Amino acid sequence: MHFDLIDLRLFQHTVECGNITAGARRSHLSLPAASARIRAMEASLGTLLLERNRRGVQPTPAGQALLQHARLIGQQVERLQFDLAHYAKGQQGQVRLLCNTAALTEYLPELLASYLADNPGVSVDVQELPSLRIVQAITQGMADLGIISTAAPSAHLQTLPFREDPLVLVTPLDHPLVAEPAPSFVDSLAHGHVGLGANSALALYLEEQALREGHRMQVRVRAEGFDGVIRMVAGGAGIGVVPLASVQRWKGVLPVHWVALREDWANRRLLLCARDFAGLPGYAAGLVERLIQA
Repeated sequence: MHFDLIDLRLFQHTVECGNITAGARRSHLSLPAASARIRAMEASLGTLLLERNRRGVQPTPAGQALLQHARLIGQQVERLQFDLAHYAKGQQGQVRLLCNTAALTEYLPELLASYLADNPGVSVDVQELPSLRIVQAITQGMADLGIISTAAPSAHLQTLPFREDPLVLVTPLDHPLVAEPAPSFVDSLAHGHVGLGANSALALYLEEQALREGHRMQVRVRAEGFDGVIRMVAGGAGIGVVPLASVQRWKGVLPVHWVALREDWANRRLLLCARDFAGLPGYAAGLVERLIQA
C-alpha cells in the first residue's frame, strides 16, 4: 500500500465534492491525473474505494474507512505545520466550528472577533446546526469543534463547560400566561408563537419538543434572530422561547414579561466538544483556550 498526502487529500476532496472532477479541481490536479491516482490507490488495496454512477461517486465501506483516516492524517499534518510555523512570523490555519443558535448569536461574536484579531493568519468556518447533528459531525471527524447543549448525548466525545443557557418564555405584559406562576412549554403551545427561521437549530429543537408532547407549534411569524423575536413579542405578535441572555439585554427597554420554563430540557448548559482536544492543531487549541476562559 503506497499512498502519499496528495492521494489522501484528493480522495477526501473527491468524496466531499461528490465527483472526481470537482475533487481534482479542489486538489489542483488535472482530471486524468486525479483519476489515475484513485485507480492506483484501489489497485494497491485490491478493493474499490468509490462507487461510480451518473450522479458522481460515493465511498464504499473501504472508502469510508479510508476517508476517516485521511481526515485524521490531515488534521495531524495541519498540527505539525502549525507547531513548526510557530517559530516563524505569522500563523496560518482554519478551524471548523459547529454551534447551535444560542452560541452563534449570544456568545460567539465578541469571542471570535477577539481571537481573530489576535491571530490574523487564522480563519474560522462557523456553521449553525442542531446539537444532535453537531455530535454526529464531530464524531465523524467533519469538524474540529462543536458547541452543543447538554440535551444531546455526547458521552463518547470530550467536552468542556462553555455557558449556562436556560430557555425562557417571553410574553407581552398583558398576555394570559403572565398570570400563571410557572407556565410550561406545553402551556405555551395553546398560543401563537413568534419563531426563529424554520431552519435554525433552536426552531427545529422546539418543534421536536412540541411533537413529543403530541402538539404542533402555532408559529404566527418568524423573525431573524432572538432580538427580532423579542421585539415582535413586545409588539403583541405572539409569545416566544429564547435564551435568558437574549431577553436580559432588553430588560427595562421593551414591555415584555419572561419566566423560566419548568421543563428539564429548558434548563440547559452549553458544552464545547471535540473528539480529542489534545489532538487539535495549535491554532484550534488556542481557540478552545479563548472560549473556555472568557
